[in-house]
Amino acid sequence: MQLTIVNCIVAPGGTFWSEVTVKHSTRRWHWISYCAVKSSVSAIVMSCLTTVGVWAESPPALEVFSSGARVLFQGDSITDGNRERSPDPNHILGHGYAFILAAKYGAADSEKNLVFLNRGVSGNTIRDLQKRWQADTLESKPDVLSVLVGVNDNRVGVPIEEYERSYDELLAAVRALNPKVRFVLGEPFGLKCGKHTDDWETWSAGLKQRSEVVAKLARKYDAVFVPYQKAFDDACRKAPAEYWIWDGVHPTYSGHQIMADVWVEAVRSKWPAK
Repeated sequence: MQLTIVNCIVAPGGTFWSEVTVKHSTRRWHWISYCAVKSSVSAIVMSCLTTVGVWAESPPALEVFSSGARVLFQGDSITDGNRERSPDPNHILGHGYAFILAAKYGAADSEKNLVFLNRGVSGNTIRDLQKRWQADTLESKPDVLSVLVGVNDNRVGVPIEEYERSYDELLAAVRALNPKVRFVLGEPFGLKCGKHTDDWETWSAGLKQRSEVVAKLARKYDAVFVPYQKAFDDACRKAPAEYWIWDGVHPTYSGHQIMADVWVEAVRSKWPAK
């Protein structure tokens, strides 16, 4: 953040004017504050009237976020984000990419009355999603379903054939319930750090296989494929792997912003706003 003070003028016996401009280092936020200060030179008494305007640039419009749309995030711990299982709207979305997306578009598109739901569960594999799909997905009746699952399947060794078959069946069940549902399928990802520093070659080979399955299903269901791995690989040109994914699996807060950004980019690319 940069603070710049310009146009400071003191007139004899009279007025002190100061224009203060504060600019954030990113493109997302701009603050402009104008402070008109009147003072008596003899008494050194000031009264300051400050007006501060704060604006957040509107996020890119998403065609999938139609009026009243129900947006469901489903997956494992990366989606779970330590969410609370309570009706408290301050904590029900966790503290990850799902929260970032819901907060941004919930505010920007408030007139649409969007409903954001998070049903990610830490440790889940595709097998676990099968067990709770009826209650946690079908009964939620999503218009947009975002799924990220595969890291734990890689960890416990769920066969690729089973992973693909089960994932396919889950998507088919949602499509049967709502033929117009939009799918956003996240690529399983990771970085060479933390618990996967030493076994990265084997670990990443497994992730790549599951990524290929997700890409295949995205084509089959005319869905969005979110290229998380490339996004994190690109991010590592700016900062070390541990900055984005602290243990090789779970993103940091900065990593979750990367996820939210690439989610939006992928959705806009697939379904441009009219």
